[in-house]
Amino acid sequence: MLEKLSLLPIGNFIRNKSIQNFLFLAIIQSSNVLISIISMPLLIQNIGVDQFGLVNLALAVIILLNILVGFGYNLSAPREVAVNQNDKTALSHLVSNVFSAKILLAAIATLIIFVSVFGLNLFKEYQMILVFSVLMLFSEATLPLWFFQGMEKMKLISIANIFSKLLFLMGIVFFIHSPGQSKWVNFMMGFFGLGINLLLLFYIHTFMGIRVYRPEVSAIWKSLKDNILLFFSNLASHISINGGLIILSFFSVAETLGMYSLAERVVMVLRMFPAMIIQAIYPNAAKLYKKDEKAFFRFLRNVYIRVVLFGVFIAAMTYLTAPWTIRILAREELKESVTYLQVLTLVPLLACLNIANVIMMLVADLKNLLFKASWMMCLYMLTVAPILTSFWGGIGVCVAIISTEVAVFLICLVLLYRNNRKLFYGFYT
Repeated sequence: MLEKLSLLPIGNFIRNKSIQNFLFLAIIQSSNVLISIISMPLLIQNIGVDQFGLVNLALAVIILLNILVGFGYNLSAPREVAVNQNDKTALSHLVSNVFSAKILLAAIATLIIFVSVFGLNLFKEYQMILVFSVLMLFSEATLPLWFFQGMEKMKLISIANIFSKLLFLMGIVFFIHSPGQSKWVNFMMGFFGLGINLLLLFYIHTFMGIRVYRPEVSAIWKSLKDNILLFFSNLASHISINGGLIILSFFSVAETLGMYSLAERVVMVLRMFPAMIIQAIYPNAAKLYKKDEKAFFRFLRNVYIRVVLFGVFIAAMTYLTAPWTIRILAREELKESVTYLQVLTLVPLLACLNIANVIMMLVADLKNLLFKASWMMCLYMLTVAPILTSFWGGIGVCVAIISTEVAVFLICLVLLYRNNRKLFYGFYT
């Protein structure tokens, strides 16, 4: 009986590496979403909408600097780990060098914040919130997600992520009770994340036999040079997608920032879906592209059609449930947040449209095209968003973000057509 069950398609479906990667990534992101949904009403009730907006503004700055800390290793390091899965010595050197580089980058990012706050007196409304948030930079630096992705052992880190977020939620319940305590919100997220990451590193060293070597300056420098285009691509993409809150801060008061950040957080959670799809199918797509291009295009079309249809479903459901969603999260009627959320519902769907273009650029190692597309998208966002925001406030930011998703899809199409027509016609004809 068990042998027959093992022959069922569902068994092969679950054993598929792309499906497993997606499922564990989905578990990680789902836990993040669930904790975010639970924590938002608690924070708004305890610290107020205006302080909630400032906490999110500080978080936006930290996440931007985390792009510097990550420096493209989230894409390059898993591939290196996968290639050297059975070579403990090579893995040990790789792990030592990557973590050393990321901790150094976290220290540089921290210095940037300290100079900005104490030297240049920037971020006046939320300086202490931002200073107390720097622990999140070191939490990002010590996160071994890339290692477990390469080793194809995502179960442990998904459990660790859930535990970290539960500790953060408990911290909010027990310690955050007034607006004056808002500076501890991001601090606790970084503190618990860093603590769990250190336990994971101990596990990697003790139970997986990965040794700690002295950092190799030449190897670190080479990896930084190799990742420079990935870093700038990630930076430009992040500014384009998540820069709306920072731009809005120059034109609006803290209460409006809180209203907008509530809607934006919901939408950005949903926008993780296409990013998760790319991470999940990228390894299998790369193998198919090298072995059989026709099979690669068939695989990509099948995934693309299903993802876009699901994107339509996500957009429709988000629009219809927007009033209920905001009411649940804020525990009050916030019509302005509802309007922002309903306008932004197109963002996840439009992001799904560009999945095929991004996958084709990745598997064909067209880093230069990805770099150009990312920065053209960023320049478009930084040009259009301030203009629209100055006229229409939060609605202007929403329209700018939507138009940016359309712009990057068209930019990628044109770049692929001009630089690799074989890929373009292979998928689109």
